[in-house]
Amino acid sequence: MCTKNLPKFFIMKCFAFITSSMLMASLVSAQPAPANEYYLLIGTYTTGKSEGIYVYRFNSDSGSFRHVSTAKGIINPSYLAVAGNRYVYSVSEGDSGGQIAAFLFENGTLTRLNEQPSGGIGPCYVAVDAKQRWVAAGNYTSGSLAILQILPDGSLGAPLSTITHDGKSVNPQRQEKAHVHATVFSQDNRFLFVPDLGMDKVMVYNFNEKTGQLFPYMPPFVRTTPGSGPRHFDFHPSGKYAYLMEEMAGTVSVFKYDGKGKLSPIQNISSHPPGFKGFINSADIHVSPDGRFLYASNRGESNTIAIFSINSKTGKLKPEGHQSTLGIKPRNFNFDPTGNFLLVANQDSDNIVIFKIDKKTGLLTALPQQISVPNPVCIKWVKD
Repeated sequence: MCTKNLPKFFIMKCFAFITSSMLMASLVSAQPAPANEYYLLIGTYTTGKSEGIYVYRFNSDSGSFRHVSTAKGIINPSYLAVAGNRYVYSVSEGDSGGQIAAFLFENGTLTRLNEQPSGGIGPCYVAVDAKQRWVAAGNYTSGSLAILQILPDGSLGAPLSTITHDGKSVNPQRQEKAHVHATVFSQDNRFLFVPDLGMDKVMVYNFNEKTGQLFPYMPPFVRTTPGSGPRHFDFHPSGKYAYLMEEMAGTVSVFKYDGKGKLSPIQNISSHPPGFKGFINSADIHVSPDGRFLYASNRGESNTIAIFSINSKTGKLKPEGHQSTLGIKPRNFNFDPTGNFLLVANQDSDNIVIFKIDKKTGLLTALPQQISVPNPVCIKWVKD
């Protein structure tokens, strides 16, 4: 700008204005993100209109949200796991065999790093160990599981060890062979628990966190009621109890856990209302962050979230109610990082319903706003 012929007072005002504007811009750009805003990651089935993994920004004070980005080009990223708020791992259920995809997560964007075989067919579950060095993948169709190493750049190495289950149970249509449905690390990282729907067993493995190797625990499994169909599994924050969602029976099995790999059954309770006669097809299970309540999702003809209170002395469950998911086929659900909200992915109605949690009663109240996403099936969080 030429200032040669301009009055001095005018030049001083211009520079003052420019300096003030630059300072304001600097202050605005330096403003931190709201304290209770987090990234919400949504895994989907891409057989319909979905394009992949959807990323949203979610406010845990108001329950408001906005779309940030979409990671496209991955087939059926139906289950996700997060490592260190920097890397994301997704199953990919393709026709020619299963894959696990690795992504770098930066500023709300997923950048694909690589893919590796899942160690079987039909991967449905992926988990990261406590040291964030290993990924455990579960393959439903082949009844197998695999351990993959997380490399220094967040990408994945080829499967280090693969185990294929051999067995069946009483239902010839659903349990004609083994069907691994989850791979859950113990809180101390010493064991891997693997519910197998086809065998009506929860398999237990010793896990070496230094080498990634799996070894059979003795006894190698806990048997469930024939025809129950073990699916998902969660520990109580105290580490004293564990809870198993049984898909085909629509029941929850409660176990006392000794912290050394041993599960002892202490209760089995329905996740449906008394007298329910419809088709049963239960899905996910989670203990609230404060350890006071347990929630379980029911698909089939129920489309509800079962709500239980947890006896802190015994770990046993008491039914507190059933909440409609306001959608069809609720799969995975998850608590936001503050524990204020529970978000439910309804696969066949293309919506995620946001429920406010009453932390005294455990009951749920739906917010008027819903997230519209094609075929949502998995909800995970990334903190800044």
